[in-house]
This record gives sequence, C-alpha cells and structure tokens, in this order.
Amino acid sequence: MTSVARLLEKLLLALLRGVESINRRFSRCGDRPFFDGANFGWTHRLAGQWPEIRRELDQVLADRDRLPAFQDISPDQAVLTTDQGWKTFFFLGYGVVSEANCRRCPVTAHALRQIPGLTTACFSLLAPGKSLPPHRGPYNGVLRFHLGLRVPHPGEGCAIRVGGETRAWREGEGLVFDDTYDHEAWNRSPAWRVVLFVDFKRPLPWLLDGLNSGMIWLIGHTPLIQVAARNQRAWEKSFYGPGDPQP
Repeated sequence: MTSVARLLEKLLLALLRGVESINRRFSRCGDRPFFDGANFGWTHRLAGQWPEIRRELDQVLADRDRLPAFQDISPDQAVLTTDQGWKTFFFLGYGVVSEANCRRCPVTAHALRQIPGLTTACFSLLAPGKSLPPHRGPYNGVLRFHLGLRVPHPGEGCAIRVGGETRAWREGEGLVFDDTYDHEAWNRSPAWRVVLFVDFKRPLPWLLDGLNSGMIWLIGHTPLIQVAARNQRAWEKSFYGPGDPQP
C-alpha cells in the first residue's frame, strides 16, 4: 500500500468514526447490542419464508466443498479466519450483485429485494468446532440480521455474543444486532451452522439518512470492496463455468 493510500485509509476511518457517533445519537431504533426484530416489520416476513429459503440453501450445500472461504472473497477477513471453517455464498455486497447466485436461489433473491436499505446478503456457513474471535464491524450505519437456517445445536454451543449479551441462533428465527459492538461467534456442535446474513441501513432521520447513504456509497468504492467484487466474479467463473451461469 502506498503512503497516499494509507493516508486516505486513515482519513476514511476518521470520517467513519465521526459519523458513527452521530448515528448512535440519532438512531431511530436506539443504540444497543441487540434489537427487537418487531421494530423491523420485514424481519417477520422474511422469517416466514425460511422453509423455502432453506430448501434453496440445501441445494447450494450439495456443493459445500466448492464454496469459498470468507477470506477468499474478502481478504480483510483473514484477521479472523485463515482456514475453510467460515464459508459464504454471496448475493449482494455494497452494490455488487451476484446475478448467478441470485438465479440459483430465486426465492431467496426475491425475498432479499423486499428488504428496505439492504446493503449486503449471503449465506454464512460456520463449520463444526469453528469460532470467530472477538472483533467489531467497520461501520455502524448498517445493522445486521441473521436468520437461522441450519442450527444443529441451539443453545450455548452454537451462539453469538454481542457486547455483554449472548444469544443462540434458532431455525426460522432472526437476530438483529449492531456488529460494531465487540462480538464473537462459535459453533461447538458436530454439524455446520448456516444463517442468512443481511446488513441493512440503520434507521435515521431523513437528513442523516442521506449522510449515511453517502458513507455506504463511499465504503462500496474502497479498494477492499473492489477487491472482494473481483474475487467474487473470479469464483463465479470457476464455479459456474465461462458461459452464462444458470441454476
């Protein structure tokens, strides 16, 4: 990384942290580790579609060994994991859409299009015995939603801690949380855990919502996101072949 690139990265980080303090102060849903999903009406509708989404997931899992590790798509995740224990199947990330993956899972893709302020969506797979160490997300202008699709051992053996609270995933149920709180996740069960992983815009007053949208746009044009987009396209080409990928 050049000195100019490092300087720009530091400036962006300082800007993000400044805007984060505004987001926390004026957030329309408050500022806490976990949120009541009832405050976001779409979460209930999405959870109601979980059997159909899981059926599409099961088709994807037939190719589980060929799915990319998270850090193979987004290299900055290498600070959390370097093995094949955290895999992903991306639909959308900061404006970059995987049309091939969406065609393979049309019900899931349609359901995702109904989410207001959607920024990122994927299937997130955590291997048996895999843990993700404590960390924080890059920007609190988005909140995170996990919909449990395959949870082999609901309870303390398969759970996530955000701030000082620990919650277990459950199939067909969702969790909404702020990933900029210190958090960690683990799967101490003997089977894979899979959730539908969604980031969406934090509700803010209209003027601040515009500022937040600008910050999200800026993040989407950083080198980290552009590298991830190239890696995703390369994976799709190897997975689906050189022609127009079809389910």
